[in-house]
Amino acid sequence: MADAIEGLKPQLVWKYFAEISRIPRGSKNEVAISKYVYETAQKLGLKAKRDALGNVVVQKPATPGKEKVRPLCLQGHLDMVCEKNADKKHDFEKDPITIVRKDKVLMADGTTLGADNGIGVATNLAVMEDKSLEHGPLEMLFTIDEETGLTGASNLGKDFLESKTLLNLDSEEEGALYVGCAGGKDTLASWNAELEDAPAGTVAVGLKVSGLRGGHSGLDIAAGRGNAIKIASRLLTKLAPLGARLSSINAGSKHNAIPRECEVVVFVPKDKLAEAKKIAAAYEATVKAEFATVEKGLAVALSERVNIQNGKVMKTALQAKLLQAISALPHGVIKMSADIPGLVETSTNVAVIKTTDKAVSMATSQRSSVASEIEEIVEGVVSVFKLAGADVSGSDGYPGWKPNMESRILKVAREAYKSLYGKEPEVKAIHAGLECGIIGERFPGMDMVSFGPTLEAVHSPDEKIYIDTVEKYWKFLVAVLKANN
Repeated sequence: MADAIEGLKPQLVWKYFAEISRIPRGSKNEVAISKYVYETAQKLGLKAKRDALGNVVVQKPATPGKEKVRPLCLQGHLDMVCEKNADKKHDFEKDPITIVRKDKVLMADGTTLGADNGIGVATNLAVMEDKSLEHGPLEMLFTIDEETGLTGASNLGKDFLESKTLLNLDSEEEGALYVGCAGGKDTLASWNAELEDAPAGTVAVGLKVSGLRGGHSGLDIAAGRGNAIKIASRLLTKLAPLGARLSSINAGSKHNAIPRECEVVVFVPKDKLAEAKKIAAAYEATVKAEFATVEKGLAVALSERVNIQNGKVMKTALQAKLLQAISALPHGVIKMSADIPGLVETSTNVAVIKTTDKAVSMATSQRSSVASEIEEIVEGVVSVFKLAGADVSGSDGYPGWKPNMESRILKVAREAYKSLYGKEPEVKAIHAGLECGIIGERFPGMDMVSFGPTLEAVHSPDEKIYIDTVEKYWKFLVAVLKANN
C-alpha cells in the first residue's frame, strides 16, 4: 500500500488516505474509524467531540490574525460502499483495502476503493495536522452512515456545530462546484416464498449475468448501463414457456448501486435443455448488441449445475408475479431537468433482489431534485409491486438541496478557483444525495458548497480516483480557507 502512494502529493492527504484504507469502515461499521479520527484529534492537541452515533467534530483555532473570520466547517462522511467482484475473497468487516496504482489513477484490488468519501476524510485529517495553512476558525465534521440512510447527518445535534458556512468534500469532479442535489426514497417489496418440489424430469441450471459496469444509481444512471436484474428477468421470461421453473434469483446488495451481476437457479425440463441453451445464446447476442457501446464485458451464461441441495422451485403464480413485476418496473432516467442542461431531474433504480426459503425481497430507489416528482415515481413503483401482490414498504427519504446562486461561499470559491487556474469553475447540481440537504435542514441558514477531486465508477470495484486532480483540489481548498473572511 505504501508503494501505491509513494511520492504522491499532497503528502499529508495521501498518508491519511492510506491509513484509513486499513480500517474497515463499511456503512454501519464505523466504530473503529470514528475512534481513529477522535484519537487523531487528541494526538494533535485539538478539541473534539463525538456523539452517541459516532459522528465526530474537531475544532482547529484560527491562525494569527484570522480569529474574527466566520467559522467554516469542512465535512465528509466516514463510511464507504462495500462492493467486490464475485471471485474476490475479501471480508469488509476486517480486511484492509488494497490500493493499486495504475498509471494516473488509484484503484483497489477487486473491491471498492472507498475514495467516496475517504478522500474527504483524509483531507479533513490533513487540514487538522497541517500547520502551514492560513485560515479562520475551523470545524472538521465527520459523519457516519451516509451511504445507507444518511443517519449520521440526520441525527446531528442542533448544538453540534458552531459554523454557518460549510464545505462538503463529497463531490467527484475536479473543477466543479456543486450547489444542489437530489432528494430520494427507497421502495421495498416482499413476497412470501411459495415453494414446491421441482417437477420430475427437470434439471437444475445456473444462469449468470456478469461483466456489467454497475456504478452509482444517481451519478451513473444516465449512462445507459445495464441492470443485471432486468437482463436476467428478460431471459427467464423467454425460458418460462419451456416449463422453466425459478428456484432462486439474487443480485445487488446496495440500494444506491446499479446491480452488476445476477445469479439464478432455474429448473428446466431435461428434454428442453438444448433448446434453452439456444435461447440463452441468442439472447446473449441480443443484449450484447443492445449494450455494445457501454457494456463491453457483458456476459449471459447458462450452464448445468450439480449438487443442488434444495430442489425447490417457486409456485408458478409467484414466479409469474415476480417476473412481471421486474418487467414492469421502470429503471433509469425518468425526466431530465428543463432548467439545468444535462442534469437528470428524476430517476429510479431496480437495485436488489434476494430469495430465501421464506421470502423473495426487492429494493428500489427513487431520486429527484423536485420533491413532488419523487412522490410520483414512488407511487408508480408501489403500484407495480401491489399489482404483483407484494407487501410494500419504504424509507422516510432525505431532502434535496436547493441551489442558492447568491451564496457568499460560492462567490468566495469561484473567485479562488479562477485566481488559481485562470478559468471559471463549473457551477452544477448533482443527481445524487449529498448530506448538504439534511445539514441544511438541521442547521437553517447554513451556506454551503460541495467539491472534490475526480472519481469514477464509485460504488463498484472499478472505482478510481485521478491522482493529479487531488493536488489541484487540495490547492483550491487551501485557497478557499485563506480567502474566507
